[in-house]
Amino acid sequence: MGDWLTQTGTWLSSGSGLLLRNALDISLVLILFYVILVLIGERRTLWMVRGFIVLMLAAAISSRLNLTLLNFVLNNLVIGSAVAMAVLLQSEFRRFLEQLGRGEVAALFRPNARSQPRAGGVAEEIIEAVKELSQNRTGALIVIETGSSIDDRDVNSLGVRLNAEVSSELLQSIFQTSTQLHDGAVLISENRVVAAGVILPLSEQVISRRLGTRHRAALGITERLNQCICIVVSEETGSISLAEQGILNRPLTSSKLKALLEERMSLAAQREVIAPDLRSLSRYLYSSSRSVLRHLNLLGSRRGRP
Repeated sequence: MGDWLTQTGTWLSSGSGLLLRNALDISLVLILFYVILVLIGERRTLWMVRGFIVLMLAAAISSRLNLTLLNFVLNNLVIGSAVAMAVLLQSEFRRFLEQLGRGEVAALFRPNARSQPRAGGVAEEIIEAVKELSQNRTGALIVIETGSSIDDRDVNSLGVRLNAEVSSELLQSIFQTSTQLHDGAVLISENRVVAAGVILPLSEQVISRRLGTRHRAALGITERLNQCICIVVSEETGSISLAEQGILNRPLTSSKLKALLEERMSLAAQREVIAPDLRSLSRYLYSSSRSVLRHLNLLGSRRGRP
């Protein structure tokens, strides 16, 4: 067994086996990252993993081109990012190690089946809550992501994190005046209630005096972020408004709001990132690996010329 491994290593180190070794190395790394992408179901986390892959590729290219200082910086960024991801993705890595330890290798390549609420059902829950809040003249402010994620830099305060399923009862409870979170906004992302008591930036627009702070906050967040919408329920009149891209659409009936909301959320669902199936990914990886190796070998041959 030892002699066979020695012979294999010697052959891979030779010129004839160099191309195969590089292709195998790249393929195994990409397959490992595909498994991680399959285990992760959240859109913003997928972008984080993709950014980590870009850093690794940049570090590999800088090493190949002998850019010493850039390679040193990129390698340290890769190590720091790996440690940060290990902390942030504890549950995903734990699931990966458990399946690997049990020998469930085939399960690693199957997308994780999570019970993700449908956009239509979430819209119905939101509409039901808004209808009840409007009838009771209970003020409310609901921000719904339709694209890029909202983080601490986009708001004055992200409030209290909940990460709960969207339900009419939960939304109505949050905005009751007896609760400490009723003055802020609710943030809904990826069909879940991410946070409550969110403090939004106020718009500088000149608006009607009949409109209060909630309407200015709805305009403020939609001015700052184009890919989100904000529902406002007036505490004084119970009227319903929808802010989008810094424009306030009011007053709205519950049926009109439902139509607008379902349209926006269905478009957002169509833009969701979905992990590709293994067959199409393997074809893409094969063609990409050949292209990368061809360019690297070309650069290496040019650098070796006198």
